[in-house]
Amino acid sequence: MQTSEIIKSCTLFAIAQTAVWFQLYSHYIWDWWKDKPFVSALVFGVPASILFWYGTRIAVDATNEAWVSRMLGFGMSYFTFPLLTWWLLNESMFTAKTMLCVFLSFVIVGIQLFWR
Repeated sequence: MQTSEIIKSCTLFAIAQTAVWFQLYSHYIWDWWKDKPFVSALVFGVPASILFWYGTRIAVDATNEAWVSRMLGFGMSYFTFPLLTWWLLNESMFTAKTMLCVFLSFVIVGIQLFWR
């Protein structure tokens, strides 16, 4: 496994997950985004799709496993979503349920990366 490639993949997934978060939740923060689903899909969705594509390619090429890329993408979503939701929507991520899910996502990513 190539650690630098996994870091690149995780970075691309984190940026893509951030773009998707803004695609889906911007209208709850800024009135301008209300009733603009197609603009949101173009502005955030197209770049996110390209980032996911490259992140997947890098992860699969580095590990020769499709499941690793899937779990990395999932794990990065549990890194970005709670932070953005807490910061911008003022929803606490510090509930037992959410913290357990965040912990489990890191466990899942760890299993995919380190279990041979």
